[in-house]
Amino acid sequence: MTTTSFGKKPLTGIVPPMVTPLNSIDSLDIEGTEKLVEHILSAPVSGLFILGTTGEFSSISYKLRHELIEKVCKQVNGRVPVLVGITDTSIIESVNLANKAADCGADAVVSAPPFYYAAAQPELIEYYHNLAPRLPLPLYLYNMPVHTKVMIDPNTVKKISEVKNVIGLKDSSANAVYLNLVRHAMKDVEGFEIFVGPEEMTAEMVMMGANGGVNGGANMFPQLYVDMFNAAVNRDIEKLKPIQEKILEISATIYTVGRYGSSYLKGVKTVLNLMGICNDFIADPFHRFRKEERDIIRKNLLSLGIEGLVE
Repeated sequence: MTTTSFGKKPLTGIVPPMVTPLNSIDSLDIEGTEKLVEHILSAPVSGLFILGTTGEFSSISYKLRHELIEKVCKQVNGRVPVLVGITDTSIIESVNLANKAADCGADAVVSAPPFYYAAAQPELIEYYHNLAPRLPLPLYLYNMPVHTKVMIDPNTVKKISEVKNVIGLKDSSANAVYLNLVRHAMKDVEGFEIFVGPEEMTAEMVMMGANGGVNGGANMFPQLYVDMFNAAVNRDIEKLKPIQEKILEISATIYTVGRYGSSYLKGVKTVLNLMGICNDFIADPFHRFRKEERDIIRKNLLSLGIEGLVE
């Protein structure tokens, strides 16, 4: 396993998992994409992650994925590292996406276990031992059991990390016990990076030694999440407390509007639309919030002190 990230020191901080702005099922919102990238990079984030769960990778075409990789890498132009999701049920398509990412100047790729058939732990080890050597970029594992139906066991993480270019893990299990067991399993593996998905627990895990957060809320309020990380890494509890309360309020008032598991994504895209940044179109099988939910989101944003919203 490599001991450095992208040939430099390990990556730390907030790496927002960018939504994919869409005009239709197979059309990027180009202006919205440009605005969103600049909005996110207006804060000192540490990187940008595209084509993850928040980016709707599983719902959009390969053509669209390739187009997004091209446009984001060109616009970012080395200002921060770009991480590209390559999760797929086909190892060939994962490699194809990784090659595209490398050609466009991305810095690393991210892979969750193939979904549909749930792999056993020995099968996961074999899969990543087959996948990683074919990739032209460093690889982050992505633990997302709610969608892949499998948890990457801490000992499995350690076995997979033996492959030279596997450099870290993004965990979105929302399971603090699991994440601490991963940290324990990897304590003697120099340079292995651990990033936290759920923003509600990122600060706590950073104080325990995680490298940072891949937090969806940083699409909307990137500076808030950078401030959270800085307060956590400096163990400034007094500064962290009000930031954490605001992050929990965002979770409680934005991500829970609606009745379904897709409410988080609908909430984030609605906020970005109300902020005048990008379209709120969501790829099938889901659809954007209707007026009733949109009005609730608007009211909740005003309660959070967010002004200047568009109609």
